[in-house]
Amino acid sequence: MSHPRQLLLLAGGGHSHVLLLRRWLMRPQLKPKDTAVVLVNRGSTALYSGMVPGLVARLYGPGECAIDLRDLCNRAAVAFVRAEITGIDLPRSQLLLKGRPPLAFDRLSLDVGCQTRDAEGQLGVKPLEPFLRWLEQAPASLLIRGGGAAAVELALALRARGHQPKLLLRGEQLHLGSPAANRAGELLLAEAGVPLSRGVGPEMPADLACTGSQAPPWLVASGLPCDPVTGRIWTEPSLAVEGHPRVFASGDCGLLRRDPRPASGVWAVRAAPLLAVNLKRSLEQPGRGLRPWHPQARALQLLGDGGTRAVAFYGSWSLGPSRWLWRWKQRIDRRFMEGFARGAAMGDGEEMACRGCAAKVAADPLQGALARLQPEGHCPPPEDAAVLAPTRSGDLLLQSLDGFPALVDDPWLNARLTTLHASSDLWACGAQLQSVQALVTLPESAASVQQELLFQTLAGVRSVLDPLGVPLLGGHTLEGRDGAGLGLSLSVNGLVAPDQHWPKGPLQGDQVLILTRPIGTGVLFAAAMAGVAKPQWIDAALETMQQNQAPLVELLRAYGCSACTDVTGFGLLGHLIEMLGAGQVVELNPGAIAALPGARALLEQGQASTLAPSNARALAQLDRGGCVQLSAPATAVDQQLWIDPQTCGPLLAALPAFRAEAALGRMRELGFDQAAVIAKVLAA
Repeated sequence: MSHPRQLLLLAGGGHSHVLLLRRWLMRPQLKPKDTAVVLVNRGSTALYSGMVPGLVARLYGPGECAIDLRDLCNRAAVAFVRAEITGIDLPRSQLLLKGRPPLAFDRLSLDVGCQTRDAEGQLGVKPLEPFLRWLEQAPASLLIRGGGAAAVELALALRARGHQPKLLLRGEQLHLGSPAANRAGELLLAEAGVPLSRGVGPEMPADLACTGSQAPPWLVASGLPCDPVTGRIWTEPSLAVEGHPRVFASGDCGLLRRDPRPASGVWAVRAAPLLAVNLKRSLEQPGRGLRPWHPQARALQLLGDGGTRAVAFYGSWSLGPSRWLWRWKQRIDRRFMEGFARGAAMGDGEEMACRGCAAKVAADPLQGALARLQPEGHCPPPEDAAVLAPTRSGDLLLQSLDGFPALVDDPWLNARLTTLHASSDLWACGAQLQSVQALVTLPESAASVQQELLFQTLAGVRSVLDPLGVPLLGGHTLEGRDGAGLGLSLSVNGLVAPDQHWPKGPLQGDQVLILTRPIGTGVLFAAAMAGVAKPQWIDAALETMQQNQAPLVELLRAYGCSACTDVTGFGLLGHLIEMLGAGQVVELNPGAIAALPGARALLEQGQASTLAPSNARALAQLDRGGCVQLSAPATAVDQQLWIDPQTCGPLLAALPAFRAEAALGRMRELGFDQAAVIAKVLAA
């Protein structure tokens, strides 16, 4: 069995990189051997530029022209890191990221796109994400500065959307590459009712700038050789950066000095096969020469009017406007996107077992084993954290242990989630975190790769602990054999005054139960592994899961909390039942239980975590005579949501009923907008 010995970072989700990943998915033998590959991008999706005008014109929905990078990486056996790139530390061979530690590399490939040039005082169309958000609130009348193909196509798309755009030209003519192309472009604009203003100086204000592109400023600051006008990186014909053979650049951020081409998706697409070959050679045969790229002299451009007709440009030649050219363009664009769909390439495997807290052992074998250890089969009621001993100050010392196989491929983010998840055992007892120890299992790989995984993991743990002033005392490391992946377990210690210690129960007759945030992580990540979860659903889940619940401890205490637990592997219903004493009954309100975006839709499709079936035994308590009654009928989806195992799940706290609304108000001020009363105690 081979193990990674080098690290290859793909910085940016441009066309060259997404096509590189697709090549590796279709032909795994093209992927560099013994290499850990990581794709870093600021978003979890990459927009296909050819369909962006159609997206602006509302011909396509966002999902139709967005490539799911997380899913593509998962199928291609590439780790995905969602982060904003801020620079490169060339002497240390590190990629610098916003709000988190840098990533080390042995090889770095850059395809980070570009931004609008000369956009001072106006909103630049690139990067696309801010522009698309602005577009939802854009005024009806718009002034667009620019006269190139992108500006013309944008103006036409906005007109088709219902706006009244006007193009502001610096000179007298459009800049479409030839007189014939300029005439065809002006004809399209005139027929669409888009006026032109010629000879407009930079002093005239505009709403949007579509005035050419330049590379992100941090590329120039990195010390790499860059074109002084556009900031694009000068490369050899091999796509290796001049003077930096371990760094490659392609797409809109790269520029061949000997044979320059304008920033365009066409050349980014054509560069992908050569990039695949040369990255593989550079890593596997560093002494072998790299293959040179000879890009075509010109490229065919298809420019649409936003829904009916298109024109074609090739050098000095122009054709259209024509309806069949528009249909041809649509066919090309849709075929491109179909190449990234599940089932379009090899690598779609069988269903995999869930990770995170959904990888926990089911309740039956766990409780059966514990019962055999106790005399006469007596098991003490489970608590979230064990009380070890009183301290000299009189506080109780609490300890808990938690961990699981990595939920996400990003070791830093995985460690953050694991730390928040483990710490919630102490917060559910009313305790403040005091110290942590870690047990890290690293996959078999070269020492440098293991060092980077360990560094990122421990940094992720500290990203939670440092703001709380809690030390990471140390721990232990293991090497996972026989293909075991990254794993992290944490021993967490905390202190709480004896009269402020919260058990799980029993509950009191005047209490209600508050759930601090939505649930649904189990089904979402199970669906993500199957490639059926929308990327924005996973993004929203990860954002919620990273919300630190430590501030809730003092808040809940101030409003009279006397019992609490955290919702984790056994699901909401299983952990709710654990809070009940003998003979206690609660009334559950199905409509009050919030779900994470996409969770209910996936449950309706029949998606479920691999741990959910064993959690289903708790549903027996919903029957007549059970300890959980319902205030309204519950659907099958409701019930499946209640047994869904949670990673970084919410707290479930018992408060006096008369103080619940005030407590909820304070929670919302802290950002827990979906906290809600979900049940009330009926009897004891």
